[in-house]
Amino acid sequence: MSGELNGRRVRALSDIVLDGHGPRYEQIRRAIAALVTSGAWRPGTRVPSEHELMAYTGSSRMTVHRALSALAEDGLIVRRRRAGTLVAVPPAEHAVLAIPSIPEEIAAGGHSHGYALLERRLGPASRSIADRFGVGAGERVVYLEALHCADAVPHVLEQRVVVLSAVPRAASADFSRVAPGTWLLANVPWSRARHAISAIAADRSWAALLDVEIGSPCLLVERQTWHGSRHLTSARLIYSGSRHRLVGEFGPYPPSRSARPAAPG
Repeated sequence: MSGELNGRRVRALSDIVLDGHGPRYEQIRRAIAALVTSGAWRPGTRVPSEHELMAYTGSSRMTVHRALSALAEDGLIVRRRRAGTLVAVPPAEHAVLAIPSIPEEIAAGGHSHGYALLERRLGPASRSIADRFGVGAGERVVYLEALHCADAVPHVLEQRVVVLSAVPRAASADFSRVAPGTWLLANVPWSRARHAISAIAADRSWAALLDVEIGSPCLLVERQTWHGSRHLTSARLIYSGSRHRLVGEFGPYPPSRSARPAAPG
């Protein structure tokens, strides 16, 4: 039997059947691992808490903690602040040789897209914004910060500037209703893009927004797009390192110009 807790699937303790062989922590680990790998417990399902497992299996907290730690190390479960322990979602793959729409990227993984605009600022770029996004200090920009979710789980934090001298319509666009990348893809042609990918540690604010521990590894994708010599937009996309991986597929010859997307992400 399963139920619901704050909108998440919760599995019954009776699903867990110990086989009686070997150390108790190994029995608990094997029993839960079998449920996860068989698909009986689907990604995103809440795993019973340590206290629930202690009472159900008659085990000490150390034994249960050891079993759950082993499952986390194997990548079968994730332990999050507030959300508790969940069956891990397989890492999402992201193309690095394209400029995807984040909502389409999430939908392609079979998830529903959630979006919230966290900040919007209009005006001359400060020195820190200019340095971070590669625009001129004092250049008029709209700065945007938004959080995208997949099935209510934080997916990526988007930080972006749009250069208003190149994209003046961005000043009046309603980014509370449509994500910046989606709006740009639909409205602004581009001719050149640049990607940079690096590994960073989550600071306090990122950790809170992405629902990860402070210092957890994250993937930072920095993207700039131009039309001719005009700089259009720069974005910083911050993904939880444990939930995502970046992939590329390519051949020995460069793609034709006609194969390029028609707008920036």
